[in-house]
This record gives sequence, structure tokens and C-alpha cells, in this order.
Amino acid sequence: MPTIYRDFQTQAEIDAQYNPSLKLANPASAGQHYVEAAQRARDTLPCHLDVPYGPTLAETLDIFPASQPNAPVFVFIHGGYWRAYTSKEFSGVALGLNALGITTVVVNYALCPSVSLDEITRQARASVAWVLRNIAAYGGDPSRVAIGGHSAGAHLAAMCLQTPWAQDYGLPENPIAAALLFSGLYDLAPLRFSYLQPQIQLDEGIIQRNSPAFRVRACPTPTWITWGGEESTEFERQSQLLHTASQALGNPTELAPIAGADHFTVIHGLESADSAAARWLYQTLSPITTP
Repeated sequence: MPTIYRDFQTQAEIDAQYNPSLKLANPASAGQHYVEAAQRARDTLPCHLDVPYGPTLAETLDIFPASQPNAPVFVFIHGGYWRAYTSKEFSGVALGLNALGITTVVVNYALCPSVSLDEITRQARASVAWVLRNIAAYGGDPSRVAIGGHSAGAHLAAMCLQTPWAQDYGLPENPIAAALLFSGLYDLAPLRFSYLQPQIQLDEGIIQRNSPAFRVRACPTPTWITWGGEESTEFERQSQLLHTASQALGNPTELAPIAGADHFTVIHGLESADSAAARWLYQTLSPITTP
């Protein structure tokens, strides 16, 4: 039987690897956790919601400032395979980081199929550029801005690492202080044959322009590429692919899974100040002292 991508012969085989909801006894539970943690964050932390970073209604940021001035900053880009969720379901990532004195910015963006993946990538880059230029007004230190994301958001954060910031935005060539990528998609080709295709509408051009594993540039940004230890082998392969391409250029990347986590729980650590993910961000952005 002929293959449609690598060793996969059917869409069902690809969906089994890339649809993490199939493994959940109660698929609604993952989203419910996000919603509850997000509400807790908005109820208990100072925040500036729906701050525009671009001209369209979808281009907004939710900012959770740290209590002290000149704080390090983490820009988080949510997942949902570019066609689901908003920033509002992911306010909870600020809970653990706020306790460590890190300002958190959660990015909203337009979704497929209303816009293309090219446009979503543009919006992600525009959001980071806005933060670099404007976060000082919210008590953040623009020289210590980290980026990151989950699933599709990790893909978008990886695309931000590939941005020619000086050429396209007039910013420093390497303005990002750290990157934390959870369970990302860095080779988009298999998704063209998946259940997602009717909504994300990939074609060869979009795949080539937006597969960061094949567009890595030399970049000094410390980056942790991670995924859940309970995830499918394809999510591990995707992470390994980006890490290998980055290492080939001498980029400072780390590769390690989060033990015991699945595709949805892998970001729960950002809700706790003592988690490996939160501590890595703190130590990378503030390497001199430890609270």
C-alpha cells in the first residue's frame, strides 16, 4: 500500500498521532481545566485585557504585569491547531510566573479558516514586535522578553525565532531573551493529510513558508524544546527535528520531555512557581539570583 507521508498509509494513522483528544476519556476535561485556571488568574492578578497590537479585532493582548518594575516578560501564544481557542482560555499560564516576578502576555490571534496560516504567523510576529516596543509602559523590561507557546502556539513562537527582526521591523536582530516551546508542530507536511485540513487549508506554499524546522536561522536565544512524556511519537519527532536543525547552526537549544504529561497537561506547570517550566524561565531570564 502506498504511503501518504513518511511511513503513514492512511489519514487514520496520522490522526492517531496528531489528534491528542482521541486518548482522553473525557475530552472536555482538558479545556475545562484551562478555563478554570484562566478565570482564577483574571480574578486574582492585576491585568490589562484586550490591549490592541494590530488593526484587526482579533489582534489583542492580555497583559498580567508583575508587581515590581522592570520585570522580565514571557509572551505566551496559545494552541488549538490555529483554528480554536482564544487568549482568554489561557490566562492561567500567568499564575506561576507572576509569583516569580515575571510579567506574562497572552496573545490572541485570528483563526483558520477565516484567515490563512501565513496571516496568523504575521500576527504572532506583530504581537512580539508590539511587546518589545511597548512593554516598558506596563513595567516590563524589553531587554528580557521571552516567547513561547503550546502546540500551534509553539509553532508560532518558533516562527518568531526565524524572523528577520532588523530587516522587517527595525528591531535588534536577536531581541528575544529566551524561548520555551511546548509540544510544537515544526514540520507541517503531515497535517495536510489529517482531520485538520478542511479548516487549516494547507497547501505546499504554506507548508514551505511555515515549517520552522526547515527555516531555522542562526540565533543565540536560549530555547527549551519540550513535549509531554505521554504524547505520541510524532510530537517527540517534531521536537527532535527542530532541535537537530537548531543544533546544526550552533543555536543553544535544550531538548527534554516533561515526564508524565500529555498534550494538554504539559503546560500546567506554568500555573505553579515551583514547576520545571516556570523555574527554567525564571533562571534563564534572571540568572543571577534565585528567590
